Amino acid sequence: MSSNAQEVRDVIIIGSGPAGLTAAIYTARASLAPLVIEGEPSSTSDQPGGQLMLTTEVENFPGFPEGIMGPELMMRFREQAGRFGAEFLTEKVSRVDFSSKPYRVWVRDTEYKAKSIIVSTGAQSLMLDLPRENDLIGHGVSTCATCDGFFFRGQDIAVVGGGDSAIEEASFLTKFANKVYLIVRRDQLRASRIMQDRAKNNEKIEILWNTRVTELHGDAKLESVTLTDTVLGDTRPLAVTGLFIAIGHRPNTDIFSGVLDMEESGYLLTRQGSTYTNIDGVFACGDVQDHTYRQAITAAGSGCMAAIDCERWLENQH
Repeated sequence: MSSNAQEVRDVIIIGSGPAGLTAAIYTARASLAPLVIEGEPSSTSDQPGGQLMLTTEVENFPGFPEGIMGPELMMRFREQAGRFGAEFLTEKVSRVDFSSKPYRVWVRDTEYKAKSIIVSTGAQSLMLDLPRENDLIGHGVSTCATCDGFFFRGQDIAVVGGGDSAIEEASFLTKFANKVYLIVRRDQLRASRIMQDRAKNNEKIEILWNTRVTELHGDAKLESVTLTDTVLGDTRPLAVTGLFIAIGHRPNTDIFSGVLDMEESGYLLTRQGSTYTNIDGVFACGDVQDHTYRQAITAAGSGCMAAIDCERWLENQH
């Protein structure tokens, strides 16, 4: 849809994953005519539809007992928001100014104004930056054990990382996998003591110290990886059909630096039990402020919360 950049809108939603599109559905149904600036298709961090666009089958989203492909699920979200009057701009926000009202958002040199803002720019998983890594996401390479663990029943798989989240993923995956290799770059784990004990006492987990993954192998699906010893430099193959990357996440909050309150890690801070940020009329939802759950369903839920918070806030302004 075309968009009039001069008008002051009720709400602009920045980001279009499950959180942003759910916020769009709710604000559109409340007759707020949201403008959703959904990101650029060429961007890995701000692409329309968020991380689910990089996912194959989603089996844990309620209402789809047979499962649904990630991109199709996001397209249904988008169509539903559009049906109620949400407007979409397939561009990336280049800068914002929330210092005075109306709030201002720029896409390149075009300025858009709104009485309120919902930030749902998400977070991206840190990756290994290996050739074919992106090609194999959803085909053996994953960043979410909770999402994909079920597909690896009875298989040998590996988890990369040495922190709490890596051990949590490895422990969870032992419910399905035959064997889980925990690939750790150093000679010790960064994880808390209780998590370390959990990994060392699990007979299905084998820790490979001073090791990193340097190559991925397989055409249509992952078949094996090459491991390199970080001390000696030796290489060896490891036959695994699944590789879970758990080296952390990075929220997409660069443009809000110095504007919105955030944790040291970059996640936006919201008031307890709400989606309010430190700026009145600016709300945040989804993975951009959630580093605990990071699921499509929880992101959608917080998108609903942001829309309701925003609608009530706008009503109080009148």
